[in-house]
Amino acid sequence: MQPFELKFKRSHRLLDKYFSGSTIHYRQMIALFVPILIDQIFIMGLNLINTAMISSAGVAAVSAVNMIDSINIFLLSVFIAVATGGTVVVAQYKGREDERGVSEASAGAVSSVSLLAIAVALFGIIFHAPILNILFGSAEADVMNLARTYLIGSCTSFLGIAIVEAVCGALRGVGSTRASLMLSLIMNLIYVLLNFVFINGLHMGVFGMTLSVNIARYLGAACAIYYLFKMDVNLKVQLREILIIKFSMLKRVLFIGLPFAAEQMFFNGGKILTQIFIVGMGTYAIATNAICSSLAGVMQIPANALALTIITVVGQCIGSGHIQDARKFTKSFLILSSLSFVVMGLLIFPFFYPLISIFNPPAEIVDDIFLVLLINTIAQVPLWAIAFITPSSLRAAGDSKFTSLVSMLSMWLFRVVLGYILGITLGWGILGIWIAMDCEWAVRGLIFMKRFRGNKWLQHRVI
Repeated sequence: MQPFELKFKRSHRLLDKYFSGSTIHYRQMIALFVPILIDQIFIMGLNLINTAMISSAGVAAVSAVNMIDSINIFLLSVFIAVATGGTVVVAQYKGREDERGVSEASAGAVSSVSLLAIAVALFGIIFHAPILNILFGSAEADVMNLARTYLIGSCTSFLGIAIVEAVCGALRGVGSTRASLMLSLIMNLIYVLLNFVFINGLHMGVFGMTLSVNIARYLGAACAIYYLFKMDVNLKVQLREILIIKFSMLKRVLFIGLPFAAEQMFFNGGKILTQIFIVGMGTYAIATNAICSSLAGVMQIPANALALTIITVVGQCIGSGHIQDARKFTKSFLILSSLSFVVMGLLIFPFFYPLISIFNPPAEIVDDIFLVLLINTIAQVPLWAIAFITPSSLRAAGDSKFTSLVSMLSMWLFRVVLGYILGITLGWGILGIWIAMDCEWAVRGLIFMKRFRGNKWLQHRVI
């Protein structure tokens, strides 16, 4: 037997042992994971391109967009979290092989996420002035004017992206991640192309970016709706199911989604507060944090894709009643996620200096960037998976209230409070903020692992 054939058989046996079960085969799992991974890579890359394009519009434009994007992340997280609730419910019905339940859950996800997006958008538009004044009241007048334009424009686009996220979430729930990938790519590629036309071609600056995001998201929503009613063969959603809201199904979606939405609001609120700490440390600290965050985000791409994949996998396992599969796959994903950080670290650190040259950092902060990134990379290997993969599995089983409560408390009691103590009180600066974040991962991860080893997370009834 040839060495290649031996290696192939060994790989097959290994994958079959750890990533196959009564619910799903490893080949199906790979088919789920790869489109999600590609989507994460494209989103990260396209965001960098968009940032580069708006920088051509001047410092005021960059400042305004960066300011409002922090608010956008906070607001968007609310209905994206509810879309995740839809993924869980759809996945469980899929595991039970209940086609009617899959259809109604998908429709309920689209309805609930759309209604929530409208409410969040109206809140952002009506209260844009006090929001801007409270958070960024000290900004210069030209920055504030551009920020106002971008905030209102972003809010008007929320319904579009909500529909796309809800449909993509439902598709991930039944394992149609290729279709989810295509819808996401259509929306994001249109956004980049329109930004190129409006910003670089017509020099419309922030207003051009606002037009781009609205056109792209509503075209994406139109494609998602067309696919849902005309091309999809898995969800089988009918228009009347979306227009006539079934409150029993809405309750199931919100049972998972609302605690996660609250968690995301508190989590992103804590991140905004730590950003305020960093702003007080000076320009170099802000630059160090921004560059480290960008590089850390690149390292997390495979792990984030795994965290999204495990929701579908465990949800289907729970729905089909194969509890041991849910436990086994969670353990396998924990190990795989940790290994992904080892691989990404080995890929990125040899090219550290060429990579950071893209950001043109001052020479004074290069060593600080290296130190923060090195410590964080080492910490991510044992800690990130237990802090993020485990709660994804717990949430997929319906244990959403516990995971959200732990995440909120750990964020504020450890990352925020400890970040202030280490970073400001003890004078460790930006390194103290990042060490506090790593400590928070350890605390929440240990709590989640203890929960996972028990049986309480399996006692929830979602469907």
